[in-house]
Amino acid sequence: MKKIFSVFLAVMMLAVFTTSCGSSTSASTTTAAGGSDEKEFSIKVGDNWGVTHPMAAALDNVFKKQVEEKSGGKIKVDVYHDGLLGDEAALWQSVRDGSIDFAIVGTPMNQEFSMMLISDWPFLYRDLEHAKNVWTGEIADEVNAKFHEAFPEVELLGWGPNSARTFTSNKKLTSVEDFAGQKFRMPNNPIHIGIAENLGASATVIPLGELFTALETGTVDGQDNGMVTVVTQNFQEVQKYLYETNHIVATLEIVANSDKLAEMSENQRQIITDACKATAAQAWNDYIASVDTDRKTLEDAGMIVTQCTAEDKAKIIEKIQPTIDKLLAENEWAPDLISKIEAVK
Repeated sequence: MKKIFSVFLAVMMLAVFTTSCGSSTSASTTTAAGGSDEKEFSIKVGDNWGVTHPMAAALDNVFKKQVEEKSGGKIKVDVYHDGLLGDEAALWQSVRDGSIDFAIVGTPMNQEFSMMLISDWPFLYRDLEHAKNVWTGEIADEVNAKFHEAFPEVELLGWGPNSARTFTSNKKLTSVEDFAGQKFRMPNNPIHIGIAENLGASATVIPLGELFTALETGTVDGQDNGMVTVVTQNFQEVQKYLYETNHIVATLEIVANSDKLAEMSENQRQIITDACKATAAQAWNDYIASVDTDRKTLEDAGMIVTQCTAEDKAKIIEKIQPTIDKLLAENEWAPDLISKIEAVK
């Protein structure tokens, strides 16, 4: 009897051990694959750009595809381009209050968090590759952390390219002297407004979605944006001159609602974070590759494109020095951050 009982006990212990190991293996596999223990999400992403803009294209071709694939379909991504969810200010506010989950914006928050002025700092980079290396590296992570301290309800997850900004106009614009007396639409940003005024022009703030009509009707003579934006917004249809000053290499930020991210599993949040970084990197590569093509597109459409000479660049820097001096005086963080940016290889 003792022998029979011992065999029975051994069999039972083996069965329990096997079941336990099987359950553990199954749970581990499920978690690694983003399995049934994770919630399903449908997230809205808004921007103000046409589908051919590098950031908009990267949202479709990198962010959406990568998030949906890596999450095993648990996270569905709906992207809304061309301001369908609101202009930049509305997108920023919507992410803050949670009415949308993600947005691509410039710096509508710069009056509340002055460090975001770095996104529009004039003549800051050696070239576009330098700008890309800055905003896909450690400096981006550093600013992201400070951003989240200022806005706990939002996380900044990626820095992509807006563009190297140029000026366009329906009046002659081929040299520094041609700015005098012209009316330019500028973003609601003290740097842009200061630059226009320093150059002898006047500045009017108009949302991007209303800009084509303002140019067409002559409400303003011109505007400043990168050639990629001129192309995607079809400004070549209502503008004659483009002066390739490249005075600002502006960025676009991927921002996300913190509460939405908190609802996700750690695995899902990592998927989102990785996808944002990949989206920004792809957008930079695509933008840099597009510059020469965009210039040719505009010239073929009949625009008179003038590249800024080294002599004219020096004149512009001299004229806008009051704006730069004011920025440095008002923002104690600026000298240190600028030094770090200049040191990036």
